[in-house]
Amino acid sequence: MDVTVSSWLVIALGILGANLPFLNEKLFAAVPLKKAAAAEQGWRKPLALRLLEMVILYFIVGAVAFALEARIGNGFPQTWEFYAITGCLFLVLAFPGFVGRYLRKRR
Repeated sequence: MDVTVSSWLVIALGILGANLPFLNEKLFAAVPLKKAAAAEQGWRKPLALRLLEMVILYFIVGAVAFALEARIGNGFPQTWEFYAITGCLFLVLAFPGFVGRYLRKRR
């Protein structure tokens, strides 16, 4: 796998990982959560759980990116600035999912 394909794969995984918590009501799109007895419309994930899931997915995507970087060549050491910038970028990539979940009008 060359550098271009690896770069686009990391970008695609970033977009998918950032929006995944907002696209469904399951944990990591695989683990169903228990429904509350009083809930008439079913159980909905709270925003805090979605944000926690997004942080975990950020580290998973980062680990995949690091593995691809190490496969291509030497991995570069990263400082806190790198993680601050990529964390903010991950939040920006999550904006479409957030808008679709919380800001879109329901009919």
